[in-house]
Amino acid sequence: MSEDTQIDPKLLEILVEPGTRNSLRYDRERQLLISEKSGLAYPIRDGIPIMLPDEAISLDELD
Repeated sequence: MSEDTQIDPKLLEILVEPGTRNSLRYDRERQLLISEKSGLAYPIRDGIPIMLPDEAISLDELD
């Protein structure tokens, strides 16, 4: 996946974590949406955020 993939800034403003509605931080380099409060990251594939709880990755697994 290209690191140049961009997410629409307007989309980023409205996206929240499913279930908790926590705010998300965009990690462009790793193509992830990160919830610091939950300690989870959601992948972005081909420019599409995958916001399914089953697809969430623990931040502990990323380090």
